[in-house]
Amino acid sequence: MKNFDRLTPKQIVNELDKFIVGQNEAKKAVAIAIRNRIRRQKLPDEWKKEITPKNILMIGPTGVGKTEIARRLAQLSGSPFLKVEATRFTEVGYVGKNVDSMIRELVEIAVNMVKQKKMKEVEEKAKRNVEERILDAILPSAKKTQIPFANIFGMQLEKTQTVEENVDFRGKREELRKKLRNGELDNNEIEIEIETGNSPIGFIGLPEMEDIGMDLSNVLGNIFPKQKKRRKMKISDAKKVLLPIEEEKLIDMDETVQEALELAQNRGIVFIDEMDKIAVKTSGGGQDISRQGVQRDLLPIVEGTTITTKYGPVKTDFILFIAAGAFHVSKPSDLIPELQGRFPIRVELEPLTENDFVRILIEPENALTKQYQALLYTEGVHLEFTEDGVREIAKVSYKLNQKLENIGARRLYTVLEKILEDVLFEAPDIEERIVVDKDFVNKKLKDIIEDEDLTSYIL
Repeated sequence: MKNFDRLTPKQIVNELDKFIVGQNEAKKAVAIAIRNRIRRQKLPDEWKKEITPKNILMIGPTGVGKTEIARRLAQLSGSPFLKVEATRFTEVGYVGKNVDSMIRELVEIAVNMVKQKKMKEVEEKAKRNVEERILDAILPSAKKTQIPFANIFGMQLEKTQTVEENVDFRGKREELRKKLRNGELDNNEIEIEIETGNSPIGFIGLPEMEDIGMDLSNVLGNIFPKQKKRRKMKISDAKKVLLPIEEEKLIDMDETVQEALELAQNRGIVFIDEMDKIAVKTSGGGQDISRQGVQRDLLPIVEGTTITTKYGPVKTDFILFIAAGAFHVSKPSDLIPELQGRFPIRVELEPLTENDFVRILIEPENALTKQYQALLYTEGVHLEFTEDGVREIAKVSYKLNQKLENIGARRLYTVLEKILEDVLFEAPDIEERIVVDKDFVNKKLKDIIEDEDLTSYIL
């Protein structure tokens, strides 16, 4: 977003309101956290080192908006964002991924973000280079000639003679350029030369060694030249294939990596879901020990340490960590005390009500009803949701959550998909206007709701 540095916490909450219904306390907490980052950047260096982000623990059932708040916040702030599940990690020494890998993934995301931004900046120049490469393939601009008997006398020929038919040649090239820009040559086939990268070298059964494998690939890639392949394809496809290649040639990767490391260290956001699954009530054996081990491994990363990545060392001191969990069985107090202290801001998200479901269906910019309307409009079908239809969908979804497992707003996806199943299947061979009202909803769901066994499997 433009002028993000000027956004106040109130404005951040207003932006989040466009996509997420309710949960004002959680929005307020993340807005303050982001604004504090902006405030920190304006401080003298000696103060910058002292002020670290206040990590957040979100507590609430599934489907109430925990992940979406963090994801939208990252998009809003232009921050590298990574979502991980705490249950995917194992303690160091056990087979599986260790917690350090999430920082490496975050850095990879940051590098891609900066790379995409820089590629966008050089896009126009890259397009001109692509144009020249395609024109060279259609109409070569030079031919290499050798001095007769040069090989016999062992002469090294370093100079090539450019054979051009001057004005006539340039005229033909410009004529082809115009046709190329107008798309007249898009269906013509040409042969182009493309560099292919070396295959990464991995270590079987050692996930923690993946970065070393990538580093070895880079080292060996410098020793052995990249392979070049000649491929035949349509000009329209060649434009798409060559553009990223030419863009990469124009950007400075060292500068890109440095900028990405700064971005990850100072603006990175890591969302750790299912935190409640690694909380244990008592110090038992087996799995409990492993869970506590993951918590202990998380401690230094959340507190602030340096992780080695293939791009260089990364400090985690100023990365914002947002943890989340339902905490139905366990409680936040079941986490080891040291880790509890690393998440000083606690926010409890409220379960969604029937009225919340109504708002979710119509208010957000990306509301589910608007998504289905946009999908069907592509085939000339105008889908209309009446007020009583929306209320009935919300009512059914809320009741199902009470009756079955409470999966929050995700229940709306299931119910809407079932209601619109026939419409989505038959479009565009159906009438141009479909009205989803209360009767339409009841007609589609009546048999399923009445049969409890069927409800458990279908909705």
